[in-house]
Amino acid sequence: MSSSPSDDRAGSAAHGATPVPAGPAARTPLPREFFDRAVLDLAPLLLGCELAGRGVRLRITEVEAYCGAVDPGSHAFRGRSARNATMFGPPGHLYVYRHMGLHVCMNIVADAEGVATGCLIRAGEIVEGAGLARERRSARGVTRRDRDLAQGPGRATVACGVTWEDDGLDLCAGPLRVLPRDPALPAPVVATGPRIGLRTEASDPVRFPWRFRILGDPTVSGPAALNRAAPPPLA
Repeated sequence: MSSSPSDDRAGSAAHGATPVPAGPAARTPLPREFFDRAVLDLAPLLLGCELAGRGVRLRITEVEAYCGAVDPGSHAFRGRSARNATMFGPPGHLYVYRHMGLHVCMNIVADAEGVATGCLIRAGEIVEGAGLARERRSARGVTRRDRDLAQGPGRATVACGVTWEDDGLDLCAGPLRVLPRDPALPAPVVATGPRIGLRTEASDPVRFPWRFRILGDPTVSGPAALNRAAPPPLA
């Protein structure tokens, strides 16, 4: 049974023998219909999926949802521009942008064409191609541990070999594809919370608890205080 998002509350994990992961050849890349849904529905479903191609596979462990015209944290909040045009396009494409002129970040476009929503890939685990990911990351900065390879949106983009020129890349027909969750692994326990690094009005934890992560995963980014499970409610 799949877990549903919680407000930073832990769920129960299955116990038993260590599962044997299913290889990527055994899984069909996700079709466009998978991405053609409301971004707040897509975001938790992406957790545990894998971005595969260019020599690496990234198991997605953390995303943030951005909701276009109703979201002050979205690049599409003030309408369409040359910079954000990909967000208004068909679902299942990669929206890539430069952050502060320093880092490149990647988003998966959601919902119907014209809606302008997407999921920022904030972090993940490199499950294949760690050597290549480490080589890419080391060329851009210090990499101390494998769990750091894609721990953060800029790091994840570099580790996967994605560049600014990949804006608009079709994830349903191009060199990068999204694989479904490994069926041999337990369904992730999903937690939600405020998004990171945005101005105050876009980080309101009540209005915009739109950061989704796999609870307890060591590759999740951000301050430890934001990644702790909330204590259970008093009886």
